[in-house]
Amino acid sequence: MITSQDLKQAQDGFRTLRERIAEVIVGQEEVVEAVLWAILARGHVLLEGVPGLGKTLLVRTLARALGLTFSRIQFTPDLMPADIVGTNVFSENGFRFLPGPVFAHVVLADEVNRATPKTQSALLEAMQEDQATVGTETHPLPSPFVVLATQNPIEMEGTYPLPEAQVDRFLFKAEVGFPSEPELVEIVRRNTGGEGIVLPEPVLSEDAVRRAQAVVGEYPVPRPLMEYAAQLVLATHPGNPRAPDAVRRYVQYGASPRGSLALVLGAKARAFLAGRYHVGVDDVQAVLRPALVHRIIPNFRADADGVSPGQIVDEAGQAVPAP
Repeated sequence: MITSQDLKQAQDGFRTLRERIAEVIVGQEEVVEAVLWAILARGHVLLEGVPGLGKTLLVRTLARALGLTFSRIQFTPDLMPADIVGTNVFSENGFRFLPGPVFAHVVLADEVNRATPKTQSALLEAMQEDQATVGTETHPLPSPFVVLATQNPIEMEGTYPLPEAQVDRFLFKAEVGFPSEPELVEIVRRNTGGEGIVLPEPVLSEDAVRRAQAVVGEYPVPRPLMEYAAQLVLATHPGNPRAPDAVRRYVQYGASPRGSLALVLGAKARAFLAGRYHVGVDDVQAVLRPALVHRIIPNFRADADGVSPGQIVDEAGQAVPAP
C-alpha cells in the first residue's frame, strides 16, 4: 500500500531530477517528459532525430542523475546478437557467462536501424521480458531497466527499418527536433565555456526509482478514462465506422492493444510528475502522440500526399469525444 508520504517523496525526487536534467540539456522538454514517463511506467522509448541533437547526452545525463548504470551499444551492420546479450566463455573452471552491454539499468541503443534484423531481435526478449537467454540459460536483467533507442530519419541507405513487432514494444516514440536560435546559442555557451558540460551528481537511486514506479502503478484510473483510451486506439483503425476520414483514407493498419496500455500508463506517469493524485482527460490527451504515432502504419496514399503519422493521430484524437 502506497502512503501519502511515499507519494510526496517520489514526486519531490523526480522534480529534482527534472531540474538537474535541465541544467545540462537545453530545451527538448517534450522529449525529456516522454523519457521520464517511460521510466515511471517501466517502458522503453524510441528517439528519432538527426545527429548532433544531444540524444546521447540526454541518456547519459538521465542515467547519471538517476544513480543507475549506463551502457551504450552502437548498432552497425556487422553487430551480432552476442555483442548485445553476452556469451558463454570457457575458463579453467569450465564455461561461465560473460554479460553483454544490455545488462545495465539504462541502455542506449544508438542507431538501432543500422543493425540486421537478427541483431535487432536480440533486444526483443530484453525489452519485453526483462531477461536475456544465452544458450540454455536465462539471465534476469537489472531493475529498473529501460532501453532508449535512437534512429536517424535522414540517412536511410544501408539501414534495416525496425519491424512492426519490435516498434510496438516501445512504449513511446519521441521526435527530437532542432533547437531554436536562443537554445542553439545556449548550447554553444554551455559547451565552449569553462570545463564544458558537467554531468550532474546522482539525485536518486535504484530503490528510489523502483518506489516511484510502484507509486505510479498504484494510481487509480476511472473506467471512463480506460474506455476513452480504448476508443482513441480504435479510432486509428480504418475499419472502424467511427474513424475519421483521415484514418480511413491514409491508414493501412491501426494501433495495437499496446497503444491503450501506453495511453493509460503514460497518463498515470504524467499525473505523477504534475504533482497530482489523480489521472485526468488532459493526461491521456497529452500522451496521445508519443503513445500511438509509431503504432499506425500509413498506406501509400499518405506518402504520396505528404501526410505524417502524427497528423493522422491528431485527427483520430479530435474525432473521439472526451468523457
